[in-house]
Amino acid sequence: MTVKTFSLPLSTRGNTDVHDLTGELSRLVADSGLASGTLTVFCPSSTSGLTTVEYEPGAVADLKHLFEELVPSNRDYAHNATWDDGNGHSHMRAALLGPSLTIPFVEKTLTLGAWQQVIYVDFDIRPRQRELVVQMVGE
Repeated sequence: MTVKTFSLPLSTRGNTDVHDLTGELSRLVADSGLASGTLTVFCPSSTSGLTTVEYEPGAVADLKHLFEELVPSNRDYAHNATWDDGNGHSHMRAALLGPSLTIPFVEKTLTLGAWQQVIYVDFDIRPRQRELVVQMVGE
């Protein structure tokens, strides 16, 4: 087995900013020299997360609305009292979503469903420069 690690830089706007990573991840797999294995993408951040969704305007809007309903941005959070940074909701949303996602690949192709895209969501309250870790294990 071979392990390959890559970095994926992102500029985000914050406030539930959603990025489709599918094309870039597919390119990394195709160029990796590996035919089959698993790809893991990880965000070293406590205010962002990863998942899959059908990346189209309606589903993205629904996802943003869902997070606002589940974890409202205008509620009091103990984190805000501790740090006075106003992003307590960002941490809670990220905890629900999770910091990583693993996808198998076969014949240099991610095994995603027809309407399934990999997305990164930045919940923080301001623009950020993020650096995702992409690691592949395979042969």
